[in-house]
Amino acid sequence: MAVTGGTVPGEHPSNRFEFNDQGEPVAAPTRTEGASAFSIFAALIGLAAFALAAIAIIVVSVGDDDANVTAGGDSAAAAQAPRVGASLSEFAIALEASVVPPNSIIEVVNNGAIEHDLAVKGTDLATATLPNGGSDMVDLAGLAPGTYDLVCTIPGHEGSGMITQITIDESATAPVSPGESAGGHGHADVTPEEATALDESMMASMMAFPAETEGKGNVPLEPVSIEADGTKVFELEASIIEWEVSPGEIVDAWAYNGQVPGPWIDLEVGDSIRVEFTNNTPLGSDIHWHGITLQNQQDGVAPYTQDIVSSGDSFTYEFTVIEPMVAMYHAHAHSQDSVPNGMFGAITVGDVTLPAGQTVSGFEIPADIEIAQELPMVLNDAGVIGYSLNGKGFPATEPIVADVGDWVMVHYYSEGLQIHPMHLHGFRQLVIAKDGIPLDQPYWVDTLNIAPGERYTVIFQVDQPGVWVFHCHILTHVERTGEMFGMVTAVVANEPT
Repeated sequence: MAVTGGTVPGEHPSNRFEFNDQGEPVAAPTRTEGASAFSIFAALIGLAAFALAAIAIIVVSVGDDDANVTAGGDSAAAAQAPRVGASLSEFAIALEASVVPPNSIIEVVNNGAIEHDLAVKGTDLATATLPNGGSDMVDLAGLAPGTYDLVCTIPGHEGSGMITQITIDESATAPVSPGESAGGHGHADVTPEEATALDESMMASMMAFPAETEGKGNVPLEPVSIEADGTKVFELEASIIEWEVSPGEIVDAWAYNGQVPGPWIDLEVGDSIRVEFTNNTPLGSDIHWHGITLQNQQDGVAPYTQDIVSSGDSFTYEFTVIEPMVAMYHAHAHSQDSVPNGMFGAITVGDVTLPAGQTVSGFEIPADIEIAQELPMVLNDAGVIGYSLNGKGFPATEPIVADVGDWVMVHYYSEGLQIHPMHLHGFRQLVIAKDGIPLDQPYWVDTLNIAPGERYTVIFQVDQPGVWVFHCHILTHVERTGEMFGMVTAVVANEPT
C-alpha cells in the first residue's frame, strides 16, 4: 500500500456513489421524503422488540423464586445439600474443595474486577454473569459421579486460565481436598518463597519473547490471475486448521487460506476484483467486506444479499473499490463462532494521506515524511484464539523491528468482543485516520481505545533505541499469575548501521 503526503479530502467519497447493474459507480440520486420499505421494516422490528420485551418481563417475574439456584432439585433438598465455595478472579477459579459428594451445591462469588460466570462444561448448569462482588449458585443435583470441568464462559476467559475440575464422589461426605487456584488474588498471604517463585516465573515468561511458533498470518494475498480487462482474481478458502497460538498451545482455528489472520488483501483505488470463495468449514458461511463501499448484492450477508455458502460449496464476489480505505473481511453467518475462532483478515485500498508538513499540538510533521514500514495489527480476545495480536499470544507475538529515525504506520483492526486501549511505551502515536477515513484534525496519544469493528491508523517515529513494550492496557489481558501472556508485543528500536 502506498503512502503519500497531501491535503486531507473534505468529502467522504462513499456519500457520492451508487452502482448500476454492471457494478459501475454512478452519482447518487436526490433522496425524496416519504415512507420507504426500510422505514416500514424498521417499524415492524420495533413492534416485535416491544412484544419480546413484554414476554421477557413475564418470564423473569415467574422465575424469580428460583433465580439463586441455577439448576438441580427442589428447595427443601437444596437447603440440606453439601456446599462448596468457589471464588472467581482474573483469571482463576479457586474451589474450597475439588472432591464433593453427590447433589452438592457450588456457592460462587466473583472476587474479580470484571464480569465472570461459572459453568459445568458440557451441561446447561451455569451461574448468571456476575459483576464484581456478585454471587450465585450451581446445583449439581442429578449429575452422575465423575470429574467435570468448571469454566468461565465469558469469551477468552477459559483460555486465560479460568478452568478447573471438580469430582463428584459417592464416598465423599464433605469437602475433602483443597481446590486448585490459578491465582489472580491479592497475594496478601504469599510467603517470601512463593513471591520469589512468582517473580522468577514472570521474568522467565517475558524473556521467552519472541518465541517461535508454527504459522504466520497477514501474508499478502497475490492474485491467481489478472484478466484482460484488468480484473484481479483472488481465491479464499475457509477451513478448520491446527493453529499454534503460543508455544505449545495448538487449537482448532477457523481460518482463511490456512492462516490467522487471513491473508492481507492490498488493492489500489479503481481495482476491479473477483474473489472466488470456497467454504470447507462444517457450517454455512459468507464473506462480509467490512468498510468497503460496494453493491448491496456483494455485501456478504446471507440470506439478504446472497444464499448462504454451504459446506463444500463456492461463491464468487465481484466489485470495484472506489475509494481509499482501511477495511477488513470476515464471516457474517455464524460469526459468533467463526470470527473469534480466526475467520478475519485485513484489506487496504489505495494511499493513506499523511499530515505532511502539518503542525499537530506543537510538533511539526516533516514535509518529506516517509513510512519505513506499514503493518496491520488485528486484535482478538475470544474463541480459541483468545487474547492475541495478529493471531498470536505473547510470547509468540511478532515484534516490530525498526531503526531509530524510522516512521512506522500501524492499522489497528478490532475483530474481538471487547474494547482494547492499546498503549505504546516510549513513543506517542499520531492518529491520522478512523475506519480508513483521514482525520481533519490528527491527534497524539500514548494509549488509543479501540472498540469491536473499529479501525484506526496511527503513525509514530522511533526516536530512542531499546525494547519498548506495546500492549493492551487492560492489564488482565496481558498478565496473569506468574506470567505475561496475550496482547503484548514490543518495538525493538535499533541504532542505524
